[in-house]
Amino acid sequence: MIRNKKASHNYAFLDKFIAGISLTGTEIKSIRAGKASLVDSFCHFRNGELWVKGMNISEYYWGNRYNHDPSRERKLLLNRRELNRLERKIKEGGLTIIVTRIFINERGLAKAEVALAKGKKEYDHRETLKKNDARREIDRRMKE
Repeated sequence: MIRNKKASHNYAFLDKFIAGISLTGTEIKSIRAGKASLVDSFCHFRNGELWVKGMNISEYYWGNRYNHDPSRERKLLLNRRELNRLERKIKEGGLTIIVTRIFINERGLAKAEVALAKGKKEYDHRETLKKNDARREIDRRMKE
């Protein structure tokens, strides 16, 4: 499983969706090997379809001439109702769509968890840190 660790620090998630990813053969092999990165990735709409940009899937070691471009845009597969809902929310403004994690489901297919997110302000970051510190302190005292 590949996670976007910075996403939860920089964004507040409003809604989450599970989407399929349109991949080539060497890309799925690289994801199964854990050779992918979601840092600085984001989603955008083009012709009514959702695309992820900035997701880096390393070239497959044994891929030779059939290898893929590591930083190409990849199409995310959602049903029409979900796509329309996301596009409507994005047009309202102030929101973005980010990929929070990539995983392989029980059927062996690569899936992406996509979140509708709103950027956090500086005071939101401080508030989150205070809550996490308080939670850790409570857990520490419960163990004693």
